[in-house]
Order: sequence, then C-alpha cells, then structure tokens
Amino acid sequence: MLKLGMVGMSEGNGHPYSWAAIVNGFDREAMASCPFPVIPQYLGAADEADFGVDDARVTHIWTQDRAISEHIARASKIEHISEKLEDMVGQIDGLLLARDDGENHLRMAAPFLDAGIPVFIDKPLTDNAADFVEFKKRHSQGQRMMSSSCFRYCKELIALRESGEAAQFKYATAYSPKYWRTYGIHILEGVRAVMGGGIEAVRDAGSDGRAQVQVRWQDGREALLEVIAGVAGPLAFQFHGPDKWVRVDSFDTFSMFKAQIAEFVGFVKTGKASFPLEETLELVSVVVAARESLANGGAWIPIP
Repeated sequence: MLKLGMVGMSEGNGHPYSWAAIVNGFDREAMASCPFPVIPQYLGAADEADFGVDDARVTHIWTQDRAISEHIARASKIEHISEKLEDMVGQIDGLLLARDDGENHLRMAAPFLDAGIPVFIDKPLTDNAADFVEFKKRHSQGQRMMSSSCFRYCKELIALRESGEAAQFKYATAYSPKYWRTYGIHILEGVRAVMGGGIEAVRDAGSDGRAQVQVRWQDGREALLEVIAGVAGPLAFQFHGPDKWVRVDSFDTFSMFKAQIAEFVGFVKTGKASFPLEETLELVSVVVAARESLANGGAWIPIP
C-alpha cells in the first residue's frame, strides 16, 4: 500500500475532504456536514467503482486545528491524525499539500522535500517571487515535487485541444470568482490546456479584488483573464478564431481531481510525470508577474 499524507486547510478550500475521499472512499453521514456543500454533492453522484487510486491510501492528516483534522478523518476515512506537520515525515510515501495559500507552501513542503518525500502542492505552487526562486532551486537540485491546477486534466478542454480546432484560436477570455493569487492559476492552466505555452508578457490592469490580466504569447496570440472577488458565477472559458468561437463552462470536477491524484501516485512510484515541472513554473511565473504588474500601475512584465 502506498501511504499518502494530507495537509489542510486554508480558507475557502475543501480539497482535503474531496481528495482524500477520492482515494479512500467516504463516510456519507460525516461528509454530509462538510462545510463545502458542493463536495458531498459531487462525491455522492459518483459511482462506487470510481473511488480509489491504484494501491494508494491517505493514511495521515494534519491541519492547523485538531477538530478540523478529526472531521476530515471521519468523513474521508483517514486513520491517523498527526499532532504536528513534521510528524508525518517517515510515516508516508508521498504528501498531498491541499492548501491554496501559496505564501505558506514552501514552509510546509520543505520538511518533506528535504527528507526525499515527493510532494504534490495545490495550486498555485507559490504566489510570491522569493519562494518561486527557492522552489526552482529545489527542483534543479532534484527534489521531487508536482503542482498543477486540476484544469490541466479537464476532459472538456482536452477534447477541444485534441479536436484540431485549437490551432485557429487567436484570442481567449476566461473568468473566475475569488482571487487572482489563488484562482488565477485555474484559468491560466485551462487556457494553456487549449492554447499551449510560450507566454511572452503579462499585465494586470485591474485593482485589488478585481484582476484584469492581459496575457500575450510570443506568436502574438492574446487572452484576457478576469478574477473577481465577491461576485457569483461559474468559472468559464471562451476561445475565439476568425470563423468560430467556443465557450466551455461545464466541468467534471470529480474526474479532474482523480486524474490529478492518479498522476501524483504514478509520480511517487516512478519519479516520472506526464509533463515537466517547467510547464507549471511558466504559469506560476505569470501569477507572480501579474501581481508585480498590479503593484506597478499595470505595467507589462516580461516572462523569462
């Protein structure tokens, strides 16, 4: 059995519940009181056979609050609750860092990376330049880490890319609620899934609580990405070509998360992922550069 540890929670992010449940299965009565109602809804809609990822099991959990840890453990059938984050070192084969507060990711991942334990880091890998430099250094030293948005595995976007239509798209727009530093990576990853990499420059012409991020590719294609706090509405993408446009705004959340976790389980076992970390680093550099742009009056920031 491959033993995985789980780290949570951050405000507004229920991934410790859903990710652990996808691996372990879940207790319906305990999960019914999950503070994120959408999670028991989509877990409950899945077939029993959909749960489980190879021979992996989430065996340990740590959160900043013992009561939260106990509830997640009951809901998602996790056997061991760690009193301290570092207590999981030596007890697990891989770590799922299921928090989206990027400013804390380096501090929380470091003890495991230093111990040679592979770590999956929830989006975004980080949201600041100093930690971004440190993560790149650790990657170059061979420390084993993965990070991505689940939209890398979005069946609807993958189908659009593989349909052959993507080559005609010259412009994209995308919208998400919440905040650029946490959800910007979602729409970046989704746009990249269709339009590919090679981003040249970025600027944020928005304001605090309303990101209006312009992205320019090296070949002249462009995108406008908006993330707005305090506004309801579905995350959505539109792709535009000379003769056709396509909107994608309906997603299979369960399948995206399961594919993401399965990728990490394979990475723990083999040391190989289906994509290089450099693809994630490009997108994280856009997240960080957009924040720099906003702080500098919306200036264009080149992406190295």
